Amino acid sequence: MKSESRLLQADFEKRWRKRFEEFAALRDDDAGIAGWTSSGLDVRFRNFVNLWQSTTHGQSWLDVGCGAGTYSRYLASRGARVVGLDYCLASVAKAKRRDTGNCCWAAADVTRLPLKAGGVDGVICFGVLQALTSSGPAIRELVAQVGEGGEVWIDALNGYCIANVLQRMLRWLHGKSMHLRYESPRRLKGLMIEAGLSEVRIHWIPILPAGLKALQPAMDGRLFGLLLRYVPGLGMFFSHSCLLRGVKR
Repeated sequence: MKSESRLLQADFEKRWRKRFEEFAALRDDDAGIAGWTSSGLDVRFRNFVNLWQSTTHGQSWLDVGCGAGTYSRYLASRGARVVGLDYCLASVAKAKRRDTGNCCWAAADVTRLPLKAGGVDGVICFGVLQALTSSGPAIRELVAQVGEGGEVWIDALNGYCIANVLQRMLRWLHGKSMHLRYESPRRLKGLMIEAGLSEVRIHWIPILPAGLKALQPAMDGRLFGLLLRYVPGLGMFFSHSCLLRGVKR
C-alpha cells in the first residue's frame, strides 16, 4: 500500500509539472503562465500588496515558484534584490524577458534549492503547494533560506472553504482523481512554526469565480476584511485561499 501511495504521489506531481510546462509554452500572460485566471491572480496580488509592509530596500528576496515573475518585479520595484526561481525553465525564460534587468532568474525545485542556507532576508512562495503532495519538505527548505529576522510568505488553497469542499465531493462522485491539493490552514501554520518561524499569522483571501468578478471589490473591501478577521469561522469557510506570513527567530 505504501508503494502504491508513493506512486500516486509521484504521478500527481509529475502531472502538475507537465501542466506548468504546457502553460508556459502555450500562454503569454502572467496569469496564464502561472495557471491562474486573470481575476484570480489580480485578487491574490492585491491582497499581498495590501498586507506586505516590509522594508526591502537593499534586502535580498527569493520568489520561489515565480512563474512569469509578477511578484518578483513588484519586490524589485520596492528596492529589493530579487532572485526568481521556478522548476519550469520556459516560465523562467518568459519571466526574464519581462524583466527590465532588476532581477536574477534560475530554474530550481522548491524542495532542493541550490542556495546557501540563511542567505536571504525574505522568501515568497505562491501557487506552489497545491501542486505538491506534501507541504512539509518545501516549507522546511523555504525557512532554511532566510536568516534571523527574515520573513517567509506562503499561500495555499483552503481545504475548508465550502466551495472547495463541494468541488472535491463532485470530483469524487464522478470518479475523477485529485487535481489540486487543498490545505488545512491551521496545519500549515503548525508546519511553519515547527520549521522555525514565529509570529505566524493566517490571512484569508476570498476569491469569487470569474463570472462574479464584478462583486470582488466588495470582498476586498475593509468592511469584509474586518469581518473575516474577527468573525469566527467566516474566513475559514468562505475564503478560497489563505496567505501566511512568519518571521524566523
